[in-house]
Amino acid sequence: MTEPRWYVGCHDPFGRDRALTVLVEDDRVVLVPPPGASAVLSAQQTRSLGLVLDQAAGRADEVRA
Repeated sequence: MTEPRWYVGCHDPFGRDRALTVLVEDDRVVLVPPPGASAVLSAQQTRSLGLVLDQAAGRADEVRA
């Protein structure tokens, strides 16, 4: 079974399109930054990240239960 995975669009500090990856590994949520380890998010992208993190936390809770 593959772990749940989400991608949130963002930019790097130079304005290039990138993605922040959120995945669930066992009972933990893992954030994988784009190359360069920086993610610049708009207000809407930040809201999207919040929703994705909430979904990932729910999946991690299911694994732990």
